[in-house]
Amino acid sequence: MDVLVTGGAGFVGSHFVRATLAGTLPGLEGGRVTVVDKLTYAGNFDNLAEVAHDKRLDFVPGDVADADLTAALMRKHDAVVHFAAERDATTNVLGTEVLLDAALTRNVVRFVVVSDGSVYGDVSSGASTERSPLNPTTPYAATKASADLLALAYHRTHGLPATIVRPSNTYGSHQYPDKLIPRSLARLLSGRTVPLHGDGSAVRDWLHVYDLTRAIAMILTDGRPGEIYNVGGSVELSDRDLTALLLEQCGATWDSVEQRPAPAGHDARHALDDDKIRQELGWRPRVEFDAGLNTTVRWYRDNHAWWQPLPAD
Repeated sequence: MDVLVTGGAGFVGSHFVRATLAGTLPGLEGGRVTVVDKLTYAGNFDNLAEVAHDKRLDFVPGDVADADLTAALMRKHDAVVHFAAERDATTNVLGTEVLLDAALTRNVVRFVVVSDGSVYGDVSSGASTERSPLNPTTPYAATKASADLLALAYHRTHGLPATIVRPSNTYGSHQYPDKLIPRSLARLLSGRTVPLHGDGSAVRDWLHVYDLTRAIAMILTDGRPGEIYNVGGSVELSDRDLTALLLEQCGATWDSVEQRPAPAGHDARHALDDDKIRQELGWRPRVEFDAGLNTTVRWYRDNHAWWQPLPAD
């Protein structure tokens, strides 16, 4: 399978590309990959350094919203995994529509949109299933929900084999430090304070990036077109409890914590019901949170040169 990976120099995208070329993802062994990434704030070609010389990898700097570029790239590929996302609608909505149009012309056999569990909004109890209504709180989540609806509409109207992946909060190496875990590690490892927003009671379900890439590979090869698959994590933690674990890992105390107001639109709780992918595709998370966090902390401790130039505010 020749796969076009958008946003493949970002956090999850680069993990997916490296694992595909390493032959560790089920059903993708021996495949070729083209990465298209415009290398904005979270895209980093260094994330692909270990596979940069692999003859099965092509890298194209560019914008998925560029219709001519996207059409030219699509002609060479059987499948698309769409990770590319920004903080506005240009990439998330317009870029997705451009990709869908190009994929429809090419008659690709698979089109996977990597969405976000935040599209369900705040979940006070229980967990969101794939049938739960979309209720995004933030503009970013709204653009991701819009992209999902576009892809599903292309499937229903035109038969495009599009599938949606909605993961929990994902963590691991190579993550840009604008998220809680990498931001806290970058600040603690450089002797700075870490922010705790609000009273720290917001709860998230944490998923290791290795488990997410496995899920995406399974959905790409065996998922049902027109369907949505939630991918849940292995543990639910409040921001306060997670911060305590990070302090312990870095040998710091609560004196290193700086209280800040909760950001606008900060949902109190996200939780995903992932029974569907477990039953249909046999996926299960393999990385226990304690082990995954230990590995992540070790990577950031050993790779100062990667994160030190990046803002962690």
